[in-house]
Amino acid sequence: MGRLVGLGLFILLIAAVNTEAQKKPSININSKCLGNIMRVDVGPLGGNLLEVSAVINNSAILLTPSLASQCGFSLKMDQLGNAVIYSSLQNCFAQNVGDESFTTTLNIRLHGNRMVEDELYQVAETCRHTAWASREIICDRNYMEVSVRKAAPDDYVLPQHPISEQIKFGDPRRAAEKQPIDAGLTITRLVFFTPEERMMKVTEAQRSGYGITNTPTRLVLRSPKTSPETYTQNVAGVPMTVLKTSTIFEKKWLTTHIDAGAACPILEGSVSFTPDLISWFLPRHVDPLISSQQFKLLEVHVGVDGERLDAAEMAARRYSLSVTDLHVVVEIPVGAVGGHFKSHVEDGQYLTTYTIEPMLELLWTEDATHEDTRYKVLLPVTTPLLSQPPQLIDNSVLEEQIFKVLLGPFGSDVALMNITFPSEVLSVADCHVRGFNVLEHASPDSSSKVFTLEVPFTDRVVLQMKETGITVYSLHLTFGLLVLPEFAPFSHTAHLEARIVDIVPPSVSGGCDHQNYYILVKYGTPGFSFQTVVGQRTLTSSLAQQYGFKDNGTHFSFTVPFNAPDVVIAAVESSSIRSRLDVALRNPETNKNIKEFSVTCKFFSKLTECFSNGTITALAMKLESVPGLNTSQLTLRDPSCGPSYSNDRYAYFVFTGSSCGTTRKFLPNMMLYENEISLPDELVLKRESKTDDPEYELKVCCYFDINTNRTVAFNTRPRRSEPYAENARGELQVEMRLALDDSYSAFHRVEDYPVVKYLQQPVYFEVELMRFRNPEVSLELVSCWATLEDDRKSLPRWDLIINGCANPKDPHQVIFHPVLPDVRVQHPSNFKRFEVPMFAFAKDKDNLSRQVFVHCDVEVCDARNPVGRACNVQCSNQDDRIKGQKRAVSDGHSFKHVSSGPILIN
Repeated sequence: MGRLVGLGLFILLIAAVNTEAQKKPSININSKCLGNIMRVDVGPLGGNLLEVSAVINNSAILLTPSLASQCGFSLKMDQLGNAVIYSSLQNCFAQNVGDESFTTTLNIRLHGNRMVEDELYQVAETCRHTAWASREIICDRNYMEVSVRKAAPDDYVLPQHPISEQIKFGDPRRAAEKQPIDAGLTITRLVFFTPEERMMKVTEAQRSGYGITNTPTRLVLRSPKTSPETYTQNVAGVPMTVLKTSTIFEKKWLTTHIDAGAACPILEGSVSFTPDLISWFLPRHVDPLISSQQFKLLEVHVGVDGERLDAAEMAARRYSLSVTDLHVVVEIPVGAVGGHFKSHVEDGQYLTTYTIEPMLELLWTEDATHEDTRYKVLLPVTTPLLSQPPQLIDNSVLEEQIFKVLLGPFGSDVALMNITFPSEVLSVADCHVRGFNVLEHASPDSSSKVFTLEVPFTDRVVLQMKETGITVYSLHLTFGLLVLPEFAPFSHTAHLEARIVDIVPPSVSGGCDHQNYYILVKYGTPGFSFQTVVGQRTLTSSLAQQYGFKDNGTHFSFTVPFNAPDVVIAAVESSSIRSRLDVALRNPETNKNIKEFSVTCKFFSKLTECFSNGTITALAMKLESVPGLNTSQLTLRDPSCGPSYSNDRYAYFVFTGSSCGTTRKFLPNMMLYENEISLPDELVLKRESKTDDPEYELKVCCYFDINTNRTVAFNTRPRRSEPYAENARGELQVEMRLALDDSYSAFHRVEDYPVVKYLQQPVYFEVELMRFRNPEVSLELVSCWATLEDDRKSLPRWDLIINGCANPKDPHQVIFHPVLPDVRVQHPSNFKRFEVPMFAFAKDKDNLSRQVFVHCDVEVCDARNPVGRACNVQCSNQDDRIKGQKRAVSDGHSFKHVSSGPILIN
């Protein structure tokens, strides 16, 4: 490794452009000896300007492009902002110790902008190289160099001559100290063969850009590749730039010369391309450099960036080497490790080039001269423009309902700027704020990248369209991209579509007639797995057969008789039984219900029969409300009169009007026989200590026509078969409130009163039965009216609701609103809602600006058993929304009263 010191002068060689020029770089500098050359890696430059200078005798010398080619330096940049500096070990500024040790010192400086301080680094590397071939040739990107072992005496010197105002090639001053100039042979002239001869003095050749170095054992000649004294020769079909020289040494009457030449392949003609492969052909027999046909190719090495690769590394990178009779052939896949892509935009299309600098190093010997030649070529190769349209991969995840798209690959010099949707353009930052996931993923060697984008189906940029059983989600977008540092824009448009089958869960419905329940189950989306539970039992194949199961592929049906064991008895009413069938569709994996369905029906049945001979039969059904009841323990009033037959669902009694505690009453033209079915007292006490089941008591009645001695009526009704509310019994709390609108979602507070309303503005009232939550209880409006005083009995009075219905004489009648269940309303039967137009309050002009109060009488009914006229009134002249609704009316019962706060008519 070289040592880094902050010292010396510097000069501009190349500028590295990057969009992050404001950022002070953190660079790495590494130096390496690679045979007869040295390599220095510098980077990343971070958008700063790179200046390189050579240091000798504590002075820094400007490495301009012309001086670099004359003195054995070259430089290359990659798009990631990394620089590579190559130098010949025998460069003009190397400290040469016996042609075995070579020390080169470079100053490297990074120029930032005005906001960032410059940074200065120094690298010094000493390379040892003793295995010199008789002739060594280097073909670099901007120069070619030939170094030959001197066959003449070793006291050759160069004449003193200036190459610049600061230094002389080969440091002739030090050479002169060892031996006087006139004591040795002096290089006086160079002969160039182009192929015609052209002679130049040494000073003239140096002014023309040639480098000439006379070391203790070697002569080094260096020429720019564009020198006019070079010529092109076709060798085995490969065009090559050829330099042939003869260096003349003189001392008094003694004259001698050393021939030196180099031949370097020209890129065009030596390299062929396919979209996937680079093939480099180098002549096996480099004719301009070989004087005889008798030669042996001893070694062939392949490398990249001046460094050799072994066989394993070549195989890993998929490089190949082959040697034919005519050529040495190197094949490199486009995109292989060691090179990099550069992005381009032409006519809005994205294109790339691939650049790599392979190296071939040959060693051969000639039988005639027994001299060996080491031949090294560093050939920077850039492919023609490659059409590599980016690929768009749709990785959307339907289960997560999110579009996931991958776009690439792109070169590392491509930046994503924005994304255009049909309705808006979002920058990358805007996308992140919006909740879109935009990421950049680089390859392991940072030579390429891809972009990913995630957009949820629920965002407004995603279009939705419904088809039969399918929802189609569409996303149209255009990626806006830039190639840096040119800031060349291009775009890529994409259309993504996701089709999701609407998941329709299975459903269940049904009804009943006078004998059976009929259940219909629809399968829903195919593949939806579920089990059907009837009552408490799973619908097995045997149970399905018992219930007449039928399946047509899209749904199935079955029939459950009224008296089936899966049917529960909810209540026993006059000459009918109210029963219920529960059906559930259950997920077998989670054991949770997908759908639940219940249907309740009344089945007319003669629970009690009265025969003319005085025999009475009664059927006592086991009710859902007393699940622990043992029907065999039921008796008539006489505990010794048990059922003639019983099972787990009912008990059947047969008795006469003169037995089992039956009582008799005489009525006008009728005789009434009565009995009761219940549990004996000792069993009732025992049950009350063990269970919370309500008491079971069934009253049995038979009416006989005295005149005809024929049964004319019968009646049975269980008492306390389940809880129910009796009209106007108990302490009830009722509240009236004013809603802000007809949604009944927000209400006026107490501090809002008096509430100001305008004529013809509706007022929305809600009345609620408080602290008594029971779906079987119905709150009914008996009457409502308005007064000018808070005294509900004050006059004048305007009737709004009469006997549960809107006042038929009011030209602007009350409008009743249905109550639907929601988060606040659990039992709609506990609520009433109505709307009153404000102009209905005013009967003359004097009352138009006065405040009014609204009062109501309400009553509570048992919704299951509305007894008497109070809870069974129909309002025939009401709005369609409330036709058929029952309204409570005054029937001599006790009412609950409720009033509103003051309402100010403005």
